[in-house]
Amino acid sequence: MLALGLTACGGSDAEGGDAEGPVKVGISLPLTGEASQPGQAAQQGYKVWQKMVNEDGGILGRDVELVIKDDGSNQNTVTADYNALISQDKVDLLLGTFSSQLNAAASAVAEKNQMLFVEPAGGAPELFERGFKYLFYAQQATADKQGQLFAEYLAGLPEDKRPKTAAYPTLDDPFASPAVAGVKKILEAAGIKTVYEETYATDTKNFDSIVTAMKAADPDVVVHGAGFEDGVGMVRAMLKADLTPKWLYQTTAPSLGQQYADAIGAKNTEGIMFGISHAPSAKTPGNEEFVAKYKEMYDGEEPPEDAADAYAAGQVLQAAAEGVGSVDDQSALADWLRKKSVTTVLGDLEWNDDGSPIGEFLVGQWQGDSVQYVLPQKAATSKMIQGWQPSGAGE
Repeated sequence: MLALGLTACGGSDAEGGDAEGPVKVGISLPLTGEASQPGQAAQQGYKVWQKMVNEDGGILGRDVELVIKDDGSNQNTVTADYNALISQDKVDLLLGTFSSQLNAAASAVAEKNQMLFVEPAGGAPELFERGFKYLFYAQQATADKQGQLFAEYLAGLPEDKRPKTAAYPTLDDPFASPAVAGVKKILEAAGIKTVYEETYATDTKNFDSIVTAMKAADPDVVVHGAGFEDGVGMVRAMLKADLTPKWLYQTTAPSLGQQYADAIGAKNTEGIMFGISHAPSAKTPGNEEFVAKYKEMYDGEEPPEDAADAYAAGQVLQAAAEGVGSVDDQSALADWLRKKSVTTVLGDLEWNDDGSPIGEFLVGQWQGDSVQYVLPQKAATSKMIQGWQPSGAGE
């Protein structure tokens, strides 16, 4: 499927890019469909990056123009979109879409056309097992390492405080599944018994049966491999059933900031933990300016993680172009990134030869009405780590 309609063109300048006009950056995002919440957040992050870059003189003295299409959360559409961006819109550079599934298809188009592809999301390990030369992931680590610090924290607790049992409900998704598997491996090695495990389909809307089974198993910790909608749906079902384990860890959903709090009730977020790439309170270079610009552009709200990831992807793309001194040679841009570290609002990023990042995710926790870094300690914005403490259980 990924090969349909792919035509190698050797990069945008071979198609007639205008070196005197703006630098055209092509993007397709899930602005509608199942992944629309993070997709829209990513679009906002890209637009903040564009605004700040242009206010600072652009890339190599040229303004940045974003050409954004809606892939509707569909792999076939995202393939068609990136082919059109390259062959019809004749963009100079590419930035990625959201989710591993969509970026698997999109990055194949970029690779076939020999164009650099910097993705803000898409950490499934399998994406980096294809021998691609132009794919780079602009976060700290791949999905299988997302929950590593969380799992190591629980495994390292004194025996009388360490959870004894764990449940692992997981969305059938190339990011969520390896993230949960990575946590499970560490917890089981520490003697934490698996009492429930289930992988459910992407179109699952009702989680009552899963929650009923988990409640019967009575786990001390629930590790949920989730997207946004199912992440919200699972928590709602757990609250309805009065299933409130000591520890609740989810992928993706808790990182959607106010959208997540509004969806499950702010009073129910307290203590939920998740792998995180960015928090507004982070002291990373340029983060204060990014957060201020985002608030200026988007009604005073703090940026969700997916907006920051997109902004960081833009920073990586810009660094490569300015490091090489041109957007003409896509191979040179990719080679530059393989040899360099790039400072972003997520911290310093660097990559293996396959485009996977060299680093570790941070762990965030909802505390009060905001998200705090809690692990690792050197990056923590809060010294407190607590269990899940919902106050709306049973509602």
